[in-house]
Amino acid sequence: MHAAVSPVTIVIADDHPLILAGLASLINSIPSLKLLGQASNGQAAVDLYMQLRPDVLLTDLNMPEMNGMQAIEQICARDPQAKIVILTTYQGEENVYRGLRAGARGYLLKDSGFTQLTDCIHSVAAGRQFLQPELAAQLAERIDANRLSKREHDILLHLSAGKSNKMIARSAGIEVGTVKFHVNNILSKLNVSSRTEAATVAAQRGLLGAF
Repeated sequence: MHAAVSPVTIVIADDHPLILAGLASLINSIPSLKLLGQASNGQAAVDLYMQLRPDVLLTDLNMPEMNGMQAIEQICARDPQAKIVILTTYQGEENVYRGLRAGARGYLLKDSGFTQLTDCIHSVAAGRQFLQPELAAQLAERIDANRLSKREHDILLHLSAGKSNKMIARSAGIEVGTVKFHVNNILSKLNVSSRTEAATVAAQRGLLGAF
């Protein structure tokens, strides 16, 4: 006679009441899962995780008080074995990379299907990493050598706001010639030929800071 398998215990964190309610209802309808608690902001997610120690934490990225990325870092600093799944609308490979680097073991989009969500939870609970195929492909394309420097990232933010080189130079406190140098590097690293295209690609890759 086989011993009964204990359900995977879960805490969910999201600042949208409807999302929380929907996830809670879904989890409560699956016998192999057990919901322990819900948090509506990043700080509450950290506190609830440390109090309840669930098998898996499902968390959004964009939350008040403390964003999801910061919550993940805090939890993993205190519990390196934490099993965390990011459930979000942000799909740029920079977000995926940062999430996994912070300590998450799964990354799922909110438009994922029922089966994919349960597969993800069970995979992460079992100690495996889970990424949707399209997100895994994006991450594979990300080349560390081509990452922007902090200065280039700052200038990309200005550039994406439609500022001219002269305006960027004034904002950043550097010479116009230096701005031109950085802009050329940005275009090269993003493999684009125009400022507009750079802004578009940066937005698609999540380089403009989604939270």
